[in-house]
Amino acid sequence: MKINDIRNIAIIAHVDHGKTTLVDQMLRQCGQFREAQLKGERILDSNDLERERGITILAKNIAINYQSTKINLIDTPGHADFGGEVERVLKMADGALLLVDAFEGPMPQTRFVLRKAFEFGLRPIVVINKMDRLDARPKEVLGEVFDLFVELDAGDQALDFPVVYASATQGWASTDPQKHPGHVTALFDTILRHVPAPDVDPKAPLQMLVTTLDYNDYVGRIGVGRVFAGTLRPAVDVALLHRDGGRTTEQVGELFVFDGLGRRKVEQVVAGDICAVVGIESVDIGSTIADAENPQPLPIVSIDEPTLHMTFRVNDSPFAGRSGKYLTSRHLRDRLEKELQHNVALRVEQGSTPEEFHVSGRGLLHLSVLIENMRREGYELAIGKPKVIYRELNGRKTEPIELCVIDVPPQHVGSVMELMGGRRGICMRMESRGDYTHTQFTIPARGLIGLRNRLLTATNGMAIIHHNFYEYEYLRGAIPGRSCGVLIASEAGQVRPYALDGLADRGIMFVSPTDEVYEGQIVGEHCKDNDIVVNVCRAKKMTNIRAASADKTVVLKPPRNMTLEIALEFIEDDELVEATPDALRLRKRYLKEHDRKRALRGEM
Repeated sequence: MKINDIRNIAIIAHVDHGKTTLVDQMLRQCGQFREAQLKGERILDSNDLERERGITILAKNIAINYQSTKINLIDTPGHADFGGEVERVLKMADGALLLVDAFEGPMPQTRFVLRKAFEFGLRPIVVINKMDRLDARPKEVLGEVFDLFVELDAGDQALDFPVVYASATQGWASTDPQKHPGHVTALFDTILRHVPAPDVDPKAPLQMLVTTLDYNDYVGRIGVGRVFAGTLRPAVDVALLHRDGGRTTEQVGELFVFDGLGRRKVEQVVAGDICAVVGIESVDIGSTIADAENPQPLPIVSIDEPTLHMTFRVNDSPFAGRSGKYLTSRHLRDRLEKELQHNVALRVEQGSTPEEFHVSGRGLLHLSVLIENMRREGYELAIGKPKVIYRELNGRKTEPIELCVIDVPPQHVGSVMELMGGRRGICMRMESRGDYTHTQFTIPARGLIGLRNRLLTATNGMAIIHHNFYEYEYLRGAIPGRSCGVLIASEAGQVRPYALDGLADRGIMFVSPTDEVYEGQIVGEHCKDNDIVVNVCRAKKMTNIRAASADKTVVLKPPRNMTLEIALEFIEDDELVEATPDALRLRKRYLKEHDRKRALRGEM
């Protein structure tokens, strides 16, 4: 039986193609909200990191009522590193809004999420956004979307997709690219017409799949998911079927459905709707809430395996404990175990010592967002060099290959080809788009570590790079490491301008005058390929024969500021990134010079 007053639809888009901005317009124009609720742009990106980076990390649910139909909108992350979120939430939807930029067209992350949507059999609606751009090319982009659908083996039904042209910033959507009506009614109408209503049986035994977890200090864990069959009511005993096959009997506390940006308490939820369940403390992602007398599990959503791992360890630097609250291995373990409860694409294993943990994820962004969140919560930790996860296939080693798209001005194409070739990249496609040349490569994931920084240097900061997991392939061969050595502090103390001035020709500095450093800290990048120990704390010796006029003004180059991702890409196997709430420092694994020499000889 079809529940005609509900539509469940996921929004799929590449990073920064205007997905969250479009949802803001839909919320504003459906007239359900007061202006006070709609303060600020990008309402959905509520997490601090999301607003800073302009990306969606956590999938969110909102509901809009339009012409007496409830539209459950599921906002999904556009980045493949958060694919664990994407795969789960697509299970709740019956259709998908595919949002593409009117100039850039479909990008690698679009491809990733779209492939998942077709696997789940979702009906797509293509929205060509940013039509207000001067360089918009909607006709060519539509052709590229169709080619991508064919490439991903979309069925005949999916290939017959409706198209809506929109400008989220100007607040209009239309089925005709020449008309700009000033509202998004055309988008709402297209959703009602083309997204199928849930086809369910409200009288069958209860089945609800939990796809997301929330947490509240007052009520504990909250399971969010879609009811696939039957009717769910509060204060009723249900069977909780776990991913590992276990079964427990639980009682539902309270039920909430999504209403606008918030949640509304209800007395029952009928099959086809998305809801939040309170009171089942042992609920987990992938669990089925089923009828107590006739429990039938739903298929578990399979999550793609991690492709990258790194070592998290206790921060044992001389500056440990200066700014953080949580320092011990117990604190780290508890925090990582808490993260595992809702971050299903993450894996954590105990390292070779009690102070170390091997953390695996879907990519560098996935893990760096976790580290950034931990820093903000008051944790201190040291992180090792990211390494890709290899697999065995037919007795041979395989590695993850990424599809990498680089847009670059024509005069820098040669530099890009040289850089990618040295990292075992293979050029698949090259074409001219306006002032930029659009290139596509397949490249080993290990070749991407440290690539972004070198690419921006080689192209004077003009290159735009996006990449995404493509497939596993046999090893492509050796990839050169970092071409430059590092400058290592010889003693602890305060950085002096006089010392930095004397080292200006040795390389690029990472520290400024008056910064505190310790022995073994990496203070700069050497201009040659070897590491050298330098004294950045050396002050000018005072004598009683020097004239006052002999003092010259020291003019220093500004230091290179490191973000977490750049720092992780920069380090080598014998180095660590020290992440604390107020600082990011690079250091050698062994701080003393004689310890480093012994490690080099294999004596440690």
